[in-house]
Amino acid sequence: MIVGTLPPPRFTVGDLKEGDVDFCYGSRDGQLWHIVNRIFGLDLDFKTTEKAIQQRKDFLQERKIGICDIVHSAERSKIDASDVGMQNVVLRDMFSYLQLFSKVDTLLFTGGNSKNGPEYFFRKYLKQQGLKLDLISNKVPRTHQFVLPSMGPENSLRTQESLVIANRVIKTVSLTAPSGAANRAVGSLEAYKKMKIENPEINTIDFRVIQYKRFL
Repeated sequence: MIVGTLPPPRFTVGDLKEGDVDFCYGSRDGQLWHIVNRIFGLDLDFKTTEKAIQQRKDFLQERKIGICDIVHSAERSKIDASDVGMQNVVLRDMFSYLQLFSKVDTLLFTGGNSKNGPEYFFRKYLKQQGLKLDLISNKVPRTHQFVLPSMGPENSLRTQESLVIANRVIKTVSLTAPSGAANRAVGSLEAYKKMKIENPEINTIDFRVIQYKRFL
């Protein structure tokens, strides 16, 4: 399951720009769907149309990939798409989703542990549950895991008959954020510098394509 934070404010009120797609990660300034498009050769439309929305839904359903934001609601000190500016954040109950969809074994965070990033908020959510992430690898993209506790029917979206009783291990991967704002951070990564030396033509999008392909 791909886990982000919150869409740009214009998606909340439906005041979209030309080229936005009214769907998860649909901002014309974002790079996630461009990355996915290159990895899978999807020939996606990048227009404000129902066709573009359906293309993305069809891809996710065919590949059995979920997508959601960890932030349920937030206020912003400045009306822009920056995660840092979010205040009074209310997080989604992620465990309910993971219990409902029992085949989910990996969370792909579209960003790391910087303030108000997906991993940052998930760590905060786990702490509220009395849990934490255990490090698997500190190499970018960092990977962790945690044990999802079994939940009683009264706390689950599942029926008692279909409730998965056993605890299960969930892996998390903190991908490099698919935003233009993260390009400077990409440029400072040793892995990117090494790739750039070996192939001067490579750019920050190419780096993400290579990274994301490993996990998608």
